[in-house]
Amino acid sequence: MEVDTHTLIELIDAAMSADYTRVRRTGNLVAKKLLEAKDAEGAKLLQGLLRKKGMPLQASGYAEALPRDSASRLPLIEEGVWPTKPLFLNSTAGETISRFLEDCQNVELLSSKGISTRLGLLLHGAPGTGKSMLAAQMAAHLQIPIYIVRLDSLISSRLGDTAKNIRNVFDFIPSKRAVLFLDEIDAVAKIRDDKNEMGELKRVVNTVLQGLDSLDDDTVVIAATNHPHLLDPAIWRRFPYKIELDVPDQSVRTEMWSYFLFEEKIEHHGDSVLLANVSKGLSGADIENISLSVRRRTILDGETPSLNKILMAVMSSRSGSPSLLEKRPLSHEDKRSLTIFLHEKCALEVTNIARIVGVSRQMVYKYLKELNNGN
Repeated sequence: MEVDTHTLIELIDAAMSADYTRVRRTGNLVAKKLLEAKDAEGAKLLQGLLRKKGMPLQASGYAEALPRDSASRLPLIEEGVWPTKPLFLNSTAGETISRFLEDCQNVELLSSKGISTRLGLLLHGAPGTGKSMLAAQMAAHLQIPIYIVRLDSLISSRLGDTAKNIRNVFDFIPSKRAVLFLDEIDAVAKIRDDKNEMGELKRVVNTVLQGLDSLDDDTVVIAATNHPHLLDPAIWRRFPYKIELDVPDQSVRTEMWSYFLFEEKIEHHGDSVLLANVSKGLSGADIENISLSVRRRTILDGETPSLNKILMAVMSSRSGSPSLLEKRPLSHEDKRSLTIFLHEKCALEVTNIARIVGVSRQMVYKYLKELNNGN
């Protein structure tokens, strides 16, 4: 991979200035280029180095002045890192993301034509559908840093401090060309007519609204929630772009199994399709966790787990609760259950089921006959 002269100069200048934020940002850009050049291992090593070696620069005297809670002194936000993993999205969500990024990249043009562009995107969906990853991916695409609001320090038990902390965050972000990521925004933006809440809730929500309204047109704000029904309607109106992230569809599941489990090796395409068929309903995080479990076993045990064991893990998984690979051999009951599972989920021919499960065709017929007889 070739690093262009500008990037190299930027990296050296940041290092010589002990500017940790610029070093990490430029290093993440190099990692992204490594990934585009199909050097995934190099990208991961560089990302790990950037995370591991950040403290010496801070110890040398440089520390970015992040807003902090007045009582705990904990930072209210932290700078995230650009991911090296590719983005996996269902087609509808992908189209909305493309339009949003196009707005972000053409703010000056739109403003020159008298069009005010509010760069707000609200992501909602179940846990594990990739909301945080998507926000970081968009920051990487725009090549700007991402600042993540830390709710553990933002919300204070002291009356008035939560609203004060929120104001500090919104005062900080306009000085940066960055993405502000408000994860779990429902924690500070609940419906204001909740009779069980004190007046403090209304003050907090109003402060969030005022903060959003105070931002410049070119400030990118991405919010995420697992509970969209809890959000105050006025919060919804502040985000012109909204995406509901669902579990991955068949096509995306195939891509994810291929990437996370088989490292995109073309000879495993058929296995990726089969796993996509049987993993309907699982989230992207579930598929990634199962895949990495298999790859860990491959490294530590010195052999690749059989496909039937991988399928058993998928069969036992539920959305948000993936079953990791077991080391024990498949029992007779395991093989029977897996046979029935493949028959009902994929309608495979008996010969294929026998090959995958590791039993004879006669045994497959026996299992299916027992199923039809209600045994």
